[in-house]
Amino acid sequence: MKKLFAMFVVAGMVAFVACGPSAEEKAEKARQDSIALADSLANVAAEQTRLADSTAKAAVEAAHADSIAKGLIKEVKK
Repeated sequence: MKKLFAMFVVAGMVAFVACGPSAEEKAEKARQDSIALADSLANVAAEQTRLADSTAKAAVEAAHADSIAKGLIKEVKK
């Protein structure tokens, strides 16, 4: 009975190990993770560029308003 139980345990362990992902599946998962990381980094870079542009635009608008307030330039009516 002990030998039969031991055979079932060994067979179960072999089946469990055999059900894992193959090398191809692991490589594909790594490739997909790499693509996802690159996309995330591109999105972060685009957001940083957008924020820098909006900050620069706000600074220019503030400087323009300050120049008008000091009378250095005239306000142009649109």
